[in-house]
Amino acid sequence: MLIVGSIVIRVHDLARQRTFWSSALDYVARDPEAYNDDGVVLTPRVGSGPNVTLDTMRSDLQIPPRIHLDLYASDQEREVARLKTLGASEVEWKNMPEGADFVIMADPEGNRFCVINKAGRMPADQGESA
Repeated sequence: MLIVGSIVIRVHDLARQRTFWSSALDYVARDPEAYNDDGVVLTPRVGSGPNVTLDTMRSDLQIPPRIHLDLYASDQEREVARLKTLGASEVEWKNMPEGADFVIMADPEGNRFCVINKAGRMPADQGESA
């Protein structure tokens, strides 16, 4: 059986992206002593979930992305506002379906993710907000 162990996000400014994703997800460095200029593995502060690995391997941002994160929130409006204060931006999409339950966002470097307004979709052990 396979499980998702880590989601890897390529970044340019590791310190800024570490601050953003740690605050956005309430994650901490798995091994603070191993933190260096090449990357860091972030893990949930409380509970379980996949790690998020930030690495500085050179890559080009692809729009639209081939893969992105869906973050589930019980209070989507509050989470979108909070993420914006952390440096995220809302992404306009001309094909947004009417009544969509998601908001497309980008982290400070343009990596896209969605905030889903579907608390009922979250597994019980995942908490109440993204």
